[in-house]
Amino acid sequence: MTGAASGIGAAVVERFLAEGARVIAVDVAGQAADRPEVLAITGDVADAATWRRIADVARAEFGRLDVLHSNASVVVRAPAHEMAEDDWDRQLAVNLTATYLGVKACLGLLRENRGAVVLSSSVHALVGIPLHPAYAAAKGGLVSLGRQLAVEYGPEVRVNTVLPGPILTPAWDGIGEEDRRRSAAATAAARFGRPDEVAAAVTFLACEESSYVTGACLVVDGGWTAVKDSA
Repeated sequence: MTGAASGIGAAVVERFLAEGARVIAVDVAGQAADRPEVLAITGDVADAATWRRIADVARAEFGRLDVLHSNASVVVRAPAHEMAEDDWDRQLAVNLTATYLGVKACLGLLRENRGAVVLSSSVHALVGIPLHPAYAAAKGGLVSLGRQLAVEYGPEVRVNTVLPGPILTPAWDGIGEEDRRRSAAATAAARFGRPDEVAAAVTFLACEESSYVTGACLVVDGGWTAVKDSA
């Protein structure tokens, strides 16, 4: 589990623990839950060495890896013509390349146990939103990558992708109240989603109840992508 210290990642950790799982919680901030059922690793998922360490810990401590949830994310807001190249590169590295590195490092363990991979994309993969060119490119890439990995590694490994919409996480801390109201009103559900609601979708895609689901995208957005206010 990457991006595990807060928001959707932290909610997935709690849900997996409630289901009886043992969790390796990875975050660059080093603030993931620290308890007997959780092994917290501080590391940059854009670095292949972090993933080698994760795979080594999984084998040494648990002897197996059943689920990989690639969830780490970073966003820098700017139009393409004003975005620094380093900011572009960093967003693609964390939001997209990290998934490639994770699957590469963990594939052997996942194949041994006919495991599952769940990728966290975003509705940014489906709809253009100003000031998010690199983020949208990476999240769109995850949708295609998820399908490709499902084809490459099935039937041993299932790979699916969740696409959250406006979920109330710390990422919204700097957003003004009016913008929050407009975002919530733009959903069919007329509210923000909760991290635990995304965690429920991730858990479904990770468990045996979804054993015939692979290469799929599950949108968790309260109908945000379905709502239009013009003819």
